[in-house]
Amino acid sequence: MDTTKENSRLIMVLEDIEETRDGIEELLKAGGYRVAPVRSAEDAILKVKQQQPDLMLVSLPGPTDELIQVANQIRQDAGLNEDVPIVIFCIEEVATGEEVAIGDNVYLTRLDNFNQLRRFMHRLLKE
Repeated sequence: MDTTKENSRLIMVLEDIEETRDGIEELLKAGGYRVAPVRSAEDAILKVKQQQPDLMLVSLPGPTDELIQVANQIRQDAGLNEDVPIVIFCIEEVATGEEVAIGDNVYLTRLDNFNQLRRFMHRLLKE
């Protein structure tokens, strides 16, 4: 985790593919964010218990219902603050460029590009 910018927001990135996770991490760091990368829901739960992120990005394969359950499991089992947005992205059922709020500060999105993710994150973090 990059701790060089103590006042920057902490973004947890849950992605099971190392190359994708590393790419997202580098883009977020370049944008001034601190990043806590994790590869599984279990890793996310452990890391959230150590330090609450300001936002969580979830990019995992699977049906939408299962990914929503993963997000809710992390929030419940780790004690993730209800105000922390969880963004589940790369969902095939969501139209390109669309964000769908599904309650409890969890959002589904399918992104056209990283700039779109950055704008969505700024809106959620009220930056």
